[in-house]
Amino acid sequence: MPPRRRRRRRRRRSRPRRRLRTTPPRSSSGAPRAPPTPPDYAASVEQWRAARAARLQREDGWLALVGLHWLKPGDNAVGSAPDAAVPLAAPGVPARAGTLRVDGAKVLLTPAPGARLTLNGQPLGGPAALQDDLAGKPDLVGAGRLTFHVIRRGERAGVRVKDPESATRRGFKGLDWFPVTPAARVVARFTPFDPPREVEVGSVTGDVSKEKIPGALTFSWNGREQTVLPFADGDGFFLVFSDATSGIETYGAARFLAAAAPRDGQVVLDFNQAYNPPCAFTPFATCPLPVRENRLKVRIEAGEKKYKGAVAGAAGGH
Repeated sequence: MPPRRRRRRRRRRSRPRRRLRTTPPRSSSGAPRAPPTPPDYAASVEQWRAARAARLQREDGWLALVGLHWLKPGDNAVGSAPDAAVPLAAPGVPARAGTLRVDGAKVLLTPAPGARLTLNGQPLGGPAALQDDLAGKPDLVGAGRLTFHVIRRGERAGVRVKDPESATRRGFKGLDWFPVTPAARVVARFTPFDPPREVEVGSVTGDVSKEKIPGALTFSWNGREQTVLPFADGDGFFLVFSDATSGIETYGAARFLAAAAPRDGQVVLDFNQAYNPPCAFTPFATCPLPVRENRLKVRIEAGEKKYKGAVAGAAGGH
């Protein structure tokens, strides 16, 4: 008889153990899914919205803005006179309260004799160089109940004037919002740019500035992948965007959204807290416009709606 063939025992290969997921689950588009909704989420958003309305209505808030005046090189008269370069129409302000001299990037304020001006709450006794808003917190000049400060946009210097008795502030009609929905709180994947990308950013005044973009944010909205470019803002991000509701239910030019810094490469974007820029309330603001990548084709039905009391002349308000 022929010798029997020995059967070879097949070794059972051990199956690899499944590893626990250490990154957030992703949608079919590849963008991270939203995290679990925090307790009392809707109440916290409503509280945030109430605080926003309160900030707008402060005596020095955006609703108090009554003037934006661009300065020419050399001397610019300040006072209640109709022909002043910076008119200050309020009781107690003299026809000539002082002079603003523009010399390159420097702006020097010289008070007129007898004019009672203040600088950052203290009496102004003589000429003073004014710090503009690009250098941090600008110097605040007081004239009667009015205040003003210097801003810089590109090569131009201007003066913003605020009045706590402004018609816009006294006639504030409140804010309108889309209902709070957890679905509008999404997680975006952050892709850093190394080095940061420099882009040109337009504004409602026609000025163009160059800003650095730290990276891209990719998220899913109703199953469609979206990618936007935020600005760096302190330790977090600041997003200027428009969408398919812009000019219809929401403000036409853009809306703003703040977000915390990335954590494990993820950024939470809560569009329930998307809000209108200052130029939705006043024609005297200098709001940035969205870069091309941030003009979304989808409808972001979340956050702040168009202001019902929009002031005539406010950019993009129609």
